[in-house]
Amino acid sequence: MQVLGIESSCDETGVAVYDTGRGLLAHALHSQVDLHAVYGGVVPEIASRDHLTRIVPLVARVLADAGVERPDAIAYTAGPGLVGALMVGGGVANGLGLAWDRPVIAVHHMEGHLVAPMLEDAPPPFPFLALLVSGGHTMLIAVRGLGDYEMLGTTLDDAVGEAFDKTAKRLGLGYPGGPALAKLAEDGNDTAVDLPRPMLNRPGYDFSFSGLKTAVLQAVQKSEAAGRLDDDRADIAASFQRAAVDTLIGRTLSAARDAGMERVVVAGGVGANQCLRADLATRFDGEVYYPRLAFCTDNGAMIALAGALRLADAHEGREIIARARWALESLGKPRAA
Repeated sequence: MQVLGIESSCDETGVAVYDTGRGLLAHALHSQVDLHAVYGGVVPEIASRDHLTRIVPLVARVLADAGVERPDAIAYTAGPGLVGALMVGGGVANGLGLAWDRPVIAVHHMEGHLVAPMLEDAPPPFPFLALLVSGGHTMLIAVRGLGDYEMLGTTLDDAVGEAFDKTAKRLGLGYPGGPALAKLAEDGNDTAVDLPRPMLNRPGYDFSFSGLKTAVLQAVQKSEAAGRLDDDRADIAASFQRAAVDTLIGRTLSAARDAGMERVVVAGGVGANQCLRADLATRFDGEVYYPRLAFCTDNGAMIALAGALRLADAHEGREIIARARWALESLGKPRAA
């Protein structure tokens, strides 16, 4: 079975074809970073309009690259995300389903991230603990099978990716801020600024990054007042990154230990952070799995794979599903499971 995957939840247009027998056949991605950089963040209307112009040409290109004329099913991101952007991808997917007489699968964006490491040659077996970290989400999930999810912890305020981006903006870095901050941090001393590790001394596995952001703001203001920000910028970036990574790893280690998990999957945009990867590898005794760097951020390959795993949930393609919010644990197992 060949599944066409379409991702349009935010500011990246992703398309891929996944074959249940041969694996990933082709994929392509268009990023809108340059469009939104001037605004310092994603503008929903601009994102939706750009998806309109990009999806169909990308679909044609990927099908040609895969050597597939009409796939057996079409999967699309139905949420969570920007509703306008989701409607574009959902409209194209459902339209193709009707035109080709093919079933359509509405995919949860975060389930796509969760299964992305399964695109690799050594996929993680169930069960495992998933740390899903991005600009919009920070979650710890006990994964015992596809659709068998237990939410152990989430953020009480900002997602960690958002905290990276806002800290980068405070430091005068460009957009997207997370990668720029991580790059700057390479030249800094991560013990130069004393910053909090929120929630680590509290029970449970929830996260909070608002206090850390406030502490960084105070450090920036203090440095500016002393006329030292140019000299201190790298140290502040490194100290923030260290505090954020320590927080993520501390909660992850506690959850893995208490849940008896010997495997951890890290996915989402922040999963590409090299400091996080290096530290988790040395501090966790079990196995750690990641998608390749190209599949940490939003992409069509993870949606095609998630759709292939949920072929039993396909429908006729007569209803566009677009959900700004959608609880991952509400999915349940595929109907055939």
